[in-house]
Amino acid sequence: MVDRREFLRLGTGAALGLAAVPVRGQSDPAIRRYVRLGRTELKMSDISFGSASMSDPAVVRHALARGINYFDTAESYRGGGSEEAIGAALKGRRDRVLIASKTKADTGDTRADMMQSLERSLKRLQTDRVDVYFNHSVNDVARMQNQEWWEFTELAKRQGKIRYRGMSGHGSNLTKCLDYVIDNDLADVILVAYNFAQDPSFYDKLRHTFHWSAIQPDLPRVLEKAKKKDIGVIAMKTLMGARLNDMRPYERPGTTFPQAAFRWVLSAPQVDALVVSMNSAGEIDEYVAASGTAQVSGIDMELLERYALLQSGRYCQSACNDCAGSCPQNVAIAEVLRTRMYDVDYGDTLLARTEYAALGNPADACLTCTVQSCLNACTRGIPIADYTRDAAERLG
Repeated sequence: MVDRREFLRLGTGAALGLAAVPVRGQSDPAIRRYVRLGRTELKMSDISFGSASMSDPAVVRHALARGINYFDTAESYRGGGSEEAIGAALKGRRDRVLIASKTKADTGDTRADMMQSLERSLKRLQTDRVDVYFNHSVNDVARMQNQEWWEFTELAKRQGKIRYRGMSGHGSNLTKCLDYVIDNDLADVILVAYNFAQDPSFYDKLRHTFHWSAIQPDLPRVLEKAKKKDIGVIAMKTLMGARLNDMRPYERPGTTFPQAAFRWVLSAPQVDALVVSMNSAGEIDEYVAASGTAQVSGIDMELLERYALLQSGRYCQSACNDCAGSCPQNVAIAEVLRTRMYDVDYGDTLLARTEYAALGNPADACLTCTVQSCLNACTRGIPIADYTRDAAERLG
């Protein structure tokens, strides 16, 4: 058996007794599978368009040409520029596509506030309706307990401005929020952070070699409960930080790390489809090449295992929450590290600063902290104090 150090030293091909081979793209890859999104009965591309870092209509048009029919956006993405780009690109094609957008409806927001947010999104999208409207990035059950959200979505449905309502989330209280939403029938669709590093079954295969434990062991249970109620389940954050260049030396023709990660997610019976940020024609072509395939090969697993090892001690896993309560200043460590990831890993400084500011510049206290009680709080070995200080300096 190859031990951890040797596994990291060897390339994937070398570990299998083969030479590493550069990746070659397919010609004109396209979506090959459209899936039923739960009880909505909407048929969406299994790999769909995320736009958190995108504001170019040409990229949207390329995705459409490759067969993608579901476009995910939010009022906060690129300061509204993402919605504007999608609206411009899909004008005149509205009946061919599905559009989902999001708003952060808070505990004190009224239905009038929410309607204003929706109206602004519709204007930017140049449409009279969205197919799914999400309460965005929910990490507090109280946001979904706000009766105004229910009343607003019911009214917007009656007016034809939204077809279905949803909840999105990737924070430390994800499973708690999902349990409440599912039990109280508050969503037709859920959009959740889900990747190979969050599922116990993935780490079960590695534990005897690398002595790892599962993150988010309760998430599969919650997703299975959603499926039993026929709630549509869409996965996001499927690339575990998307440090794609780390993996290029180990990839092969037809099997890149993103493609392996997508196949793993789509092989899960509790997931309908996934959305992933697409920022260029090249990314779109690489990503949609994994469409239609829900079988994970041995080579796929080699890539996923290697990536997980390389990111150990570097990547803050969505909804892990091991560090909760370790800071005497109550810094929201996981949320701070998420915003830092947007800058360092995604290269999207605008999104990072926007999200960091929305948290109220929470890591300022880290710049002068001498206690550093967070030092050993991460079970993955992330240097929390270094990362939070870096976030405050980069984004504050």
